[in-house]
Amino acid sequence: MNADGNELYTFDVKGTINADFVINSIEIFIDKIRKPTVLVIDNARIHHAKVFQEKLELWQNKGLYIFYLPAYSPHLNRIERLWRHTKYYWLKPSDYQDLETLKKALDKIWSKFGFDYQIDFSKIKI
Repeated sequence: MNADGNELYTFDVKGTINADFVINSIEIFIDKIRKPTVLVIDNARIHHAKVFQEKLELWQNKGLYIFYLPAYSPHLNRIERLWRHTKYYWLKPSDYQDLETLKKALDKIWSKFGFDYQIDFSKIKI
């Protein structure tokens, strides 16, 4: 939990991200929520897959609501901003030595996000 009382959950995968991976990640995440929660997602094809759509009512009954960003609006997607900030401000050239070094650097950033690594999203220009 960060200083603002928010939490960042991350899931990693080797290979291609597909609807099953996203569904499994959401299933893990949904067990951690304790109050109604909105998950903001983009319009990636996997978010509109039939298997994904079939889960929406079940998730809503568990207090998780899916909100789709408008098409062509990466400036509204906080995860895009987080990745950009990570890439250009927090990762060092030495973090790209190999995949394991990069994973360790990202794990460090994600575990300290909100404390040592902060973004004021309200001050980022679109």
